[in-house]
Amino acid sequence: MSTLTTEKKARIFAEFGGNAKNTGSIEGQIAKLTEEIKHISGHMQKNKKDFSTNRGLIAKVGHRKSLLSYLSKHNLEGYRALIEKLGLRK
Repeated sequence: MSTLTTEKKARIFAEFGGNAKNTGSIEGQIAKLTEEIKHISGHMQKNKKDFSTNRGLIAKVGHRKSLLSYLSKHNLEGYRALIEKLGLRK
């Protein structure tokens, strides 16, 4: 089950990573994980007993958390801007 199309991934990386081919940027990876988490969260609300998907969701949240931690340590202004733009940590 692919959650994001190639065009949507390219648009996310273009918006947050600076260019569509810059898939290694931390900001782009965090934005992509956020979109995947939103998609899986919607699935989990309909299918509460889907434990394998729940495990994948927890793994994605943990990966995003570690990337956010890295970004906050190395680029605090970029971290704050990304949090504001994505609407995380209200």
